[in-house]
Amino acid sequence: MSIGDQWGQYGMGEMNKDRSFRLLDAFYAAGGNFVDTANAYQDETSERFLGEWMATRGVRDQMVVATKGGQYSTNYKCATDLPQKSTYVGNNMKSLYLSVEASLAKLQTDYIDILYLHWWDWECSIEEVMNGLHHLIAQRKVLYLVRIFLAVGNGAAAAAHTVQGSLRHARVGGLKSQHGAWSILQRDFEREIIPMAREEGMALAPCNVLAAGRIRTDEEEERRRRRTASNEWERTPDQRRVCQALEKVAQEVGAPSITSVAIAYVMQKTPYVFPIVGGRKVEHLMDNIAALDIALSRAQIAHLEDVLPFDVGFPTSMIGDGSEFIAMYKASGHFDKWPTQQAIRPEEYVRDQEGVAEFDIAAKTCAICELFVRVRIDAQRHK
Repeated sequence: MSIGDQWGQYGMGEMNKDRSFRLLDAFYAAGGNFVDTANAYQDETSERFLGEWMATRGVRDQMVVATKGGQYSTNYKCATDLPQKSTYVGNNMKSLYLSVEASLAKLQTDYIDILYLHWWDWECSIEEVMNGLHHLIAQRKVLYLVRIFLAVGNGAAAAAHTVQGSLRHARVGGLKSQHGAWSILQRDFEREIIPMAREEGMALAPCNVLAAGRIRTDEEEERRRRRTASNEWERTPDQRRVCQALEKVAQEVGAPSITSVAIAYVMQKTPYVFPIVGGRKVEHLMDNIAALDIALSRAQIAHLEDVLPFDVGFPTSMIGDGSEFIAMYKASGHFDKWPTQQAIRPEEYVRDQEGVAEFDIAAKTCAICELFVRVRIDAQRHK
């Protein structure tokens, strides 16, 4: 959403082509290859700039490009003076066709790596959506599909319903990932969407990981206060307390910023998390990349979560999320539970408050599954 030069008038920031190219060059030089955009972002200039950058650098096949259609997207022709715009909205086949063809042209490519269904359309059946997407995959115009759920409550029950229906109608591929808002300040995603993704083997591509800039230090907030008279951007007392906890953990792990810790938090909560993080400055990009080298202990994650208690709600409050045996099992005897798959973490030594070392050995692959082996070693034995 950052790349492009048309949304400055709405107070959402913008980047001209030169600045966009510098940011993309820095990202690529740092080893980055996954870029998220949408046909509507910055009134279509986001896709145009990205497409031109890939073409001039000759790197299209080295990049994984994710773009969004659906509602296909939030009517990417809204800002134009076209007299008829009704064919550019909704998840129907015509809207899908127009959206994808326009994205391919702007991105200067003949295939899209990942296509997001940007918004759910209650007026279009799941069957029609999946039939349209099936043809795109069969034509190799789209390789993978991701579903986003926005604007309907917390999306949990509806997410499960639409994923279930989508998989039932999918003939090729099916949905591979789930997108939605998730951060240490907004944890609704954890109620049912994460357990659903774990059960279905789906990846997660959360947005709003930095809470629209609300994750900042007290010092950063004070500097901003001196520059503006408005207080709309100020954090709530609860948000400040969470950020102070992030700052404490950042000092413990040697992170360059609290945003790095906030990104590491979501990445280490569950498997296959690929955060979508925006930004316009190269130094902010480097802070974000630093999250890949941060390993948070269970004690540190618990410290962050204890600041602002999260109500998982019913039925999870009664039956759990499947990661451990419920009370009825525990009261009936001893059961050994197959461990849930762990998140990918840096290959480094982590010591928690109990003095127990955790060491991630390796991801071992067999014909039918991947088992992430975790070895617990009593640190006292090695003194």
